[in-house]
Amino acid sequence: MHILLGMSNLFSWENIKHIFTYNEGEPMIFTQFFFWGFFAVVLFFYSFIYKKRGLRNAYLFLVSLFFYYKTSGLFISILLFSTLSDFIIGQLIYKVNKKNIKQLFVTTSVLINLFVLGYFKYAYFFTESFNEFFHTNYQMFNHFAQWTNDTIGTHFEVNKILLPVGISFYTFQTISYSVDVYRGHIKPVSNILDFGFYVSFFPQLVAGPIVRAADFIPQLYKPYKLTNHQFGIALFWILKGLSKKVIIGDYIAVNFIDRVFGNPTMFTGFENLMALYGYSLQVYADFSGYTDIAIGVALLMGFELPKNFNSPYKAKNVGEFWKRWHMSLSSWLKDYLYIPLGGNRGGSVGTWVALVFIIAFVVMLSGTVNVLYAILGLILISVLLALWVKSFRGWLTTNINLLITMLLGGLWHGASWQFVIWGGLNGLGLIVYKLWRKVSPYEKLNNVLGVVIKIFITFNFITFTRIWFRAENMESTYLIIDQIKNNFNAALIPEILFSYSKVFIVMLLGFIIHWLPVKVKDWYRETFIAFPLAVKIVVSAFVVFGVYQAMSSELQAFIYFQF
Repeated sequence: MHILLGMSNLFSWENIKHIFTYNEGEPMIFTQFFFWGFFAVVLFFYSFIYKKRGLRNAYLFLVSLFFYYKTSGLFISILLFSTLSDFIIGQLIYKVNKKNIKQLFVTTSVLINLFVLGYFKYAYFFTESFNEFFHTNYQMFNHFAQWTNDTIGTHFEVNKILLPVGISFYTFQTISYSVDVYRGHIKPVSNILDFGFYVSFFPQLVAGPIVRAADFIPQLYKPYKLTNHQFGIALFWILKGLSKKVIIGDYIAVNFIDRVFGNPTMFTGFENLMALYGYSLQVYADFSGYTDIAIGVALLMGFELPKNFNSPYKAKNVGEFWKRWHMSLSSWLKDYLYIPLGGNRGGSVGTWVALVFIIAFVVMLSGTVNVLYAILGLILISVLLALWVKSFRGWLTTNINLLITMLLGGLWHGASWQFVIWGGLNGLGLIVYKLWRKVSPYEKLNNVLGVVIKIFITFNFITFTRIWFRAENMESTYLIIDQIKNNFNAALIPEILFSYSKVFIVMLLGFIIHWLPVKVKDWYRETFIAFPLAVKIVVSAFVVFGVYQAMSSELQAFIYFQF
């Protein structure tokens, strides 16, 4: 009787409604048991249709839409709009023969995507900045919310604009698709269900990696294949990602990092410094953990996603770091922004457009026209120096687009002084390194000591820039720097180490694992893959149990969901 009552409760209307409707406080993320139940059901039905490519792609498109609905609710309409508009524009770009008409269509695609992204990501910034700059009092109004309220009877607040999860990532994918069709790198997808699947494939939809159409679309038409070795790799990536995210990232965040950044003056300078180092580990464990899981989940369904991280804290300089960190975004910015601007060959019309865009952002952030005058003065001085001093002209020509790319990369993360400074510092770091490597007597020093010193300097510079990336606001950045500088309290270090001993042990183990030689990592990965299935199951159960024990009571969303 009790079993029947339990079953009836399980299949009650409330439970069924909860499963199939959007719940704002319960997004579907990889660290929830609900996701793995969803994925098990997806795989079950997938096992019956995986050989029929058209049906397979349509099925995965539909389940991806359900995944996104459970994650973002009615923002699914924005995803569908981007899918439909870029599918149609891609067809038009391919069919017309005149280059100027092709350019018109690809420009339309880029502008539509950037307008949608800008509306949801920067509307607050523009409204507040406009009010501050011109002393007006315009109020935010969400036309999208009003439309859904009027159309389907929802009750969204019209004076608030929320950022749809993953919009930055799938927008970049659809832009690259239109541009690649224009460049002739790929042919447009003829079936909108196939194209929708490419745009919305659920493992990488909300936080990447950013997938190029040229790499992914050919996989839509290949037969499903999953060897024993690939199954082992997929399982390894999933377990590795969950361990990174929960056992390392979430644990040190909840028990130490979030507390320090939430109120830096309540902690010593040493604690603030350790929180900075801890955040460098956390953001890596969190973001790379997500993409590890995404790669593993996709591989189980027969699709390969690009590698997104390559031990970035092993980088010996800032340039190498950005080739190892968030590789899909770095390569996207290079191919669709840096090179079209002119790369290291010099400025172009696009350079001036991007520069005007950045200046407008900075002036609006400052809220005063004096900043505009200062920037224009700096530009005038730079132009005059470029005309008179040949060496400076060469330096400016080869580096202006690099700095613009990093500043725009910072603004992609958010419209604030913190992200402008963070992007600018990384841009300056790249430029300084380019100058340094030309004169440094140590550049070719690649013995163990030389490599360690280079990694140490690069890691500390990247960690320093993350003050602006992580701090709650600009005031917090000053407080953190001041605490480290003036309130270090070295005498309290033994007591602090003891008080947070578990956190520091996890941090130490995290960095040790990260800095292990590639051969060691290859060895334990291949060892796991070679295990018999029964042993894999036991190891997986052990890891899942550890993940479950390390989980905090509150939901810890992935950091890059906010971008």
